[in-house]
Amino acid sequence: MLEVNADQIFYGVLGFMWLEFLWEAYIGSRQRKIYKTQTTVPSELTKILDEDTFTKARLYALDRSSFGSIQGLFSQVLSTGLLYVSGYKIFWDLAGDTLNHFDYQGYEILQSLLFTLYLSLFSTVIGLPFTIYSTFVIEERHGFNKQTAGFFVKDQIKKFIVGQLIQAPILAGIIKIVYWGGDHFYLYLWLFAMLMMLFLMTVYPDLIAPLFDKYTPLPEGELKTGIEELAAKIEFPLYKLYVVEGSKRSSHSNAYFYGFYKFKRIVLFDTLLEIEERKKIKESIGEEWKEEDQDEKSRKSGCNKEEILAVLGHELGHWKLNHVLKNIILAQVQIFLMFLLFAYLSKAKPLYVAFGFSDSTPVLIGLMIVLQYILAPYSAVVNFLMTVLSRKFEFQADRFAAELGLANDLGSALIKLNIDNLSFPIYDWLYSAWNHSHPPLLERLDALKKYK
Repeated sequence: MLEVNADQIFYGVLGFMWLEFLWEAYIGSRQRKIYKTQTTVPSELTKILDEDTFTKARLYALDRSSFGSIQGLFSQVLSTGLLYVSGYKIFWDLAGDTLNHFDYQGYEILQSLLFTLYLSLFSTVIGLPFTIYSTFVIEERHGFNKQTAGFFVKDQIKKFIVGQLIQAPILAGIIKIVYWGGDHFYLYLWLFAMLMMLFLMTVYPDLIAPLFDKYTPLPEGELKTGIEELAAKIEFPLYKLYVVEGSKRSSHSNAYFYGFYKFKRIVLFDTLLEIEERKKIKESIGEEWKEEDQDEKSRKSGCNKEEILAVLGHELGHWKLNHVLKNIILAQVQIFLMFLLFAYLSKAKPLYVAFGFSDSTPVLIGLMIVLQYILAPYSAVVNFLMTVLSRKFEFQADRFAAELGLANDLGSALIKLNIDNLSFPIYDWLYSAWNHSHPPLLERLDALKKYK
């Protein structure tokens, strides 16, 4: 069992927290230096970006990076302070006092659920000013925010309530399994986690996602026909095609697919579509198209039919090449190893004492300590390796789309998406290698050239 004392654990955790923070701050500062000094369009980008768009993308990236560094420092100082004052123990005792007030003593599951509720409330309230500033100052300043104050408030409340409703039964199940499962509870815990993942993947699209965004079937037309033909060509079991009204939140764009077996859906953000296609969707659901609500940026943004098919060719390449399945398998291996380590460490008293729990060893607290702090060095390495693997998968999906004859349109789509989202195309190599699960634009365009 653990042969270190509580102080060694505490300062080891604290030391790695700051080591990781300083590393992130260092590579972030390298990238900010590029934002500040690279003020003109490099020669290799002159055919892709004009000077005005390049400057807008640079300033947007600089604003986000500078704000992120301030938020990161605040979060780090707060986390350090909570560790020093045994913050977990404070919230745990607060949950216990609440139960005692209502004459409910000795109910660890109830105390754990109240603990997570109080901790979530604290995190939400503390993080709210940053969320508001990011949404209504930075995103607004650069033309991306589409949320009203009322929409934002309702959205935040819904997110919190839905999150708690989903989290509560899962946490209760975890605690029950740990006590019921004996020495090999980690096996049952792993099976439970896998079943919960599959269950949420099944119900999220139809029951949870529509609570936050409006999903509309893609109307009949050339785009829908083209997508169905593409799906049939690669034997993708397309079940439904949706457009999500992401424009009520932001003008950022995306596309994705989800679903099991023969019930796969493709979802396009309405911001991915050109304005004529967006008009058609409004008409199909009987809503009035208000030209005056469309700013100049919205009128010019979006991809044409061929470019959307190329983007989907890339996304469906992930399915055809089993990238999704491989990621699920890797995730399950990681979850199993984490639960196995938790089973080994869960009875180690010094682990709890280090975080202020000298008189009890709650299951949830032990799980949080192991997953969030003890495994932090391991998680940092694994996350980096997964980033490397993800970049490899992205190149493979690009190649898949190119081999379908979509190389030119995919390249054009990537450029348009880069411009529409004001993505700055120049990165410090170290920052990019550590943070980017998708290769930078220039690398992807260079790789596509061989297929044209």
